[in-house]
Amino acid sequence: MEILSLNQISPDQVILWHWRFITINATLVFTWLVMAILILTSWLVTRNVTSSENISRWQGLLEVVVTGIREQIRETSHGDPDEYTAFIGSLFLFIGLSNFMMFVPGYVAPTSSLTTTCALAICVFIAVPFYGIKNQGVVHYLKEYFQPTLIFFPFHVMGEITRTLALMIRLFGNMMSHDKVIGILLAVTPFLFPVVMQCLGLLIGMVQAYIFAILAMVYIASASQAQEEKHQAAV
Repeated sequence: MEILSLNQISPDQVILWHWRFITINATLVFTWLVMAILILTSWLVTRNVTSSENISRWQGLLEVVVTGIREQIRETSHGDPDEYTAFIGSLFLFIGLSNFMMFVPGYVAPTSSLTTTCALAICVFIAVPFYGIKNQGVVHYLKEYFQPTLIFFPFHVMGEITRTLALMIRLFGNMMSHDKVIGILLAVTPFLFPVVMQCLGLLIGMVQAYIFAILAMVYIASASQAQEEKHQAAV
């Protein structure tokens, strides 16, 4: 059962409830569903966390996931992953679960909505100067925008904006096009081929979550480490 018809590009267009100026669409509902699953799972898994050798299977799975995320952050940033794990891990888990649930009938990934990918990209856009200023200070961070000369300032600003737009469009385009392809295949060949494409879509969805999280970490690391690299070069 598909709630998104072929002539609808985004789940934003699927209005589930409307009253005066309040509108609840499919994007909101499925975003709340993914958030609820993540929060409930986190609470259930972490409520009995122990440091002993005898741990539950869920704690073991949690440790594998968190360790994997920390190792990827460490390899990308070449530094301590502690301060980035919560933000990058949340991005990856939200996008990953949103895309992974596509096999559920009637479900539409909120990441196939431009409003969702825009919100995620804005989070990265805000996180870059936040971590940059936190690690370098305001003066040193802003100084990078005027390097090597003052006339490069608008180009640096344009670079920040365009890479945020690229994050937003890449995730939206991949997930939206996947939904459309599956919808067309279901209409033409309703059995084997759509199942294969759905499995391929799960892989693409997880790859997109990985790419989004890694690019976010690359942007944050580049803003946080520029001054540190200069200091090491001077030494």
